[in-house]
Amino acid sequence: MSYIAPVKDMLFNIEHLARIDQIAQLPGFEDADLDTAQAVLEEAAKFNEGVLSPLNWEGDIHPTSWKDGVVTATPGFKDAFKQFTEGGWQGLQHPVAFGGQGLPKTIGSVCGEMQNSANMSFALCPLLSDGAIEALLTAGSDELKATYLEKLVSGEWTGTMNLTEPQAGSDLAMVRTRAEPQPDGTYKVFGTKIYITWGEHDMADNIVHLVLARVQGAPEGVKGISLFVVPKFMVNGDGSLGARNDVHCVSIEHKMGIKASPTAVLQYGDHGGAVGYLVGQENRGLEYMFIMMNAARYGVGVQGIAIAERAYQKAASFARERVQSRPVDGSMNTSAPIIHHPDVRRMLMTMRAYVQGCRALASVAASAFDVAHHHPDAQARKEHQTFYEFMVPLIKGFSTEMSLEVTSLAVQVHGGMGFIEETGVAQYYRDAKILTIYEGTTAIQANDLVGRKTSRDGGQAAKAITAQIAVTVAELRASGTPDALAVAKRLDAARAALVEVIDFVAGNTKASPNAVFSGSVPYLMLAGNVMAGWQMGRALLVAQKALAEGKEAAFMQAKVVTARFYADHILTKARGLRDSIVEGADSVTALALEAF
Repeated sequence: MSYIAPVKDMLFNIEHLARIDQIAQLPGFEDADLDTAQAVLEEAAKFNEGVLSPLNWEGDIHPTSWKDGVVTATPGFKDAFKQFTEGGWQGLQHPVAFGGQGLPKTIGSVCGEMQNSANMSFALCPLLSDGAIEALLTAGSDELKATYLEKLVSGEWTGTMNLTEPQAGSDLAMVRTRAEPQPDGTYKVFGTKIYITWGEHDMADNIVHLVLARVQGAPEGVKGISLFVVPKFMVNGDGSLGARNDVHCVSIEHKMGIKASPTAVLQYGDHGGAVGYLVGQENRGLEYMFIMMNAARYGVGVQGIAIAERAYQKAASFARERVQSRPVDGSMNTSAPIIHHPDVRRMLMTMRAYVQGCRALASVAASAFDVAHHHPDAQARKEHQTFYEFMVPLIKGFSTEMSLEVTSLAVQVHGGMGFIEETGVAQYYRDAKILTIYEGTTAIQANDLVGRKTSRDGGQAAKAITAQIAVTVAELRASGTPDALAVAKRLDAARAALVEVIDFVAGNTKASPNAVFSGSVPYLMLAGNVMAGWQMGRALLVAQKALAEGKEAAFMQAKVVTARFYADHILTKARGLRDSIVEGADSVTALALEAF
């Protein structure tokens, strides 16, 4: 089946949970109200359903190719990218001053979900450009901004992140690419970078590489890394393109999934040195690159939601059509579509609840980002930035791990047909796996959650969020309906389990680091589960009110049922995770190394 954008669910989150009415009161977002959101989402749906989605399977069977240093995108991609840029989609969230539309992340992030559901390989290209734009906006000189931003925002040029090297994966202290200062203020860059997403292609006129490298004499470790702009083609003073820079694609990887997205090996400086331009100050490159990485980590979390949505839609469609066996309750005397079978319903509800919970969480985090960057009050900006930063590793880590479960369930719903490539559902399973790895593995997100987001402030930020969850629990109890009371019970128990883990992490990270980090990923999964469940609890309250007012009965009743399922079947995992973290650390490291 073809992809259908879940516009109604997205608008529900934007209106009721992310509170677009409050976002529209922020300076610069006065026109970004619900009507604007609806108009943008409906146009995005048309483009993604009609242009990108039909190319998704094509990209899997006819991947991007490399020959003699030239990378050619999957047939149809170049024309689709032209339509993408002409539609202004690259600049949706970026400043009007550089040709963007200046819309809030609250709107832009769900458009990103549509792109990734429709065609994740394609969507990776604009995702990396978004990160490059953010880094230059934050740390680039006026000259760099004037030279590169308008072209990046328009999509005429694309951007990349160049971190990883053959000997330096997640440990960036090992970066050895070097940059030699030149008399004219530029640098000559030499080295090899691997795993560079859309590092070479034929869809845009120029590619703007943001490259981590060491200036000669820089300190060892991460404190000696600088960030450079290294364009594929040099840019003349009048903005036209000049000579080819000394950066070349020597190969692309052959991958398990996202096959239409070229993952390049780039060689810098084989012919005298690639010309690079320093971004910001020397030795602060990792700080600037984290701007790109945080933007990308949120975006990868959205990719998890997107691929899970696509898999859910395909599984639900198949379950309605596939006839197999009589229903166990005797309601039909002949074989029936498998959607009548309770276990198939369980799988579909699991998929649906995970996707809607994670989507709601991502929308709420996006609105916090908008407040953090646009609210006139400094304290409000600080509080919302803290909230957003806490959510990023959860959205990246939990949503991507969730996507593996959901895409696996989609294959399972299809039975033996799911294992056959021609069905198409296996592609989603294969594509999803990279999401738990790139832009920082799940373990790296968990380390961030433990170190920077919990231990550093003694758990204060985390506890402040659990206090907000307690307010929602009280509102659910006050509602008094059976569904609200059931969700309140499960959400409060999950919140209590999370609080116990926060106390354990904050109290033991320094004294017993192995004990804490043994449970770091379970902590991330617990926190992500509870935060998504919290949003489903909030959604249930909104839906119940709408039902009482006679509004959109079918949609709102489905929201209530989905929230109840989340509480009964997903939030209930919280206590077990708490026990494994707080009481199970010793068994993680007890086995002698030689026994493995």
